[in-house]
Amino acid sequence: MRIVVALGGNALARRGEPMTADRLRANVRGACQALAGLAREHEVVITHGNGPQVGLLALQNLAHQDVAAYPLDILGAETQGMIGYVIQQELSNALAGEREVAAVLTTTEVDEADPAFERPTKLIGPTYSAQDAAEAAAEYRWTIARDGGAFRRVVPSPEPLRIMQAPLVGTLLDNGTLVVCVGGGGVPVRTDSKGRQIGMQAVVDKDAASAALAADLKADMLIMLTDGDFVSQNWGTPEQRDILTASPEGLAELAFAEGSMKPKVDAAIRVARAGGRTLIGPLERLDDLMARRVGTEIRADVPGGVVYVGE
Repeated sequence: MRIVVALGGNALARRGEPMTADRLRANVRGACQALAGLAREHEVVITHGNGPQVGLLALQNLAHQDVAAYPLDILGAETQGMIGYVIQQELSNALAGEREVAAVLTTTEVDEADPAFERPTKLIGPTYSAQDAAEAAAEYRWTIARDGGAFRRVVPSPEPLRIMQAPLVGTLLDNGTLVVCVGGGGVPVRTDSKGRQIGMQAVVDKDAASAALAADLKADMLIMLTDGDFVSQNWGTPEQRDILTASPEGLAELAFAEGSMKPKVDAAIRVARAGGRTLIGPLERLDDLMARRVGTEIRADVPGGVVYVGE
């Protein structure tokens, strides 16, 4: 099968851990070891988030006041190169050289008129207390939003229209190469009236961009790896119900948290409506996810729209 695998943020930087290079590599190594079996047997593209890393780079930029801070599109490219390098290396090591792995820096076309530019929602960087967040907002002119019990910077997150390098990725897959790309959703760009690409100050959602890539590649499946066993309705409440399978229409009728599960659900709906399948479940139980012993599957042909665990 041709499979797009989207690594969640927990695969790169676990909440509360220091964002050091050593921790990044250790987390990626564990993820790549879990993915090795799948990568041996299928045409696999790995995508990944970059929210904590791009926010950290932005802060490090501000520490050197003699030079203007680099814009978000360049920081996004930096994190693609940084994280892509580590995934490429650790996946190659996990496969002991059995497959060629290429990390490709990709750009994602967005619409400059997207309303997301007027309503920042994408969480990036470290968490802050209320006081520190207020001070950072005043000093750097950031938009701040609540993230659980803490606060983080938010930036625009426009909808991806297409992955500009998708034909190149397809060619690599056709020739047996595993590909790491669309890091952090890809660098957001717009195309002007003369056909030139221009970087935009935003961070595209990784799951939405992964769905766009899956559609561009005509992938059989999108796998979104998280730290939860299922997509759940009314998550964290006494009325929580875990979803086993769902159609895009059935899933679209349910409400999910804007900043966490909703982007994954929207991405799954996009893939299913294009004729593919999506699995959402835990990285550490990837074999069980593929065997349908855990996780949620979204596909077009689900009688009744939604089937819950235990039904």
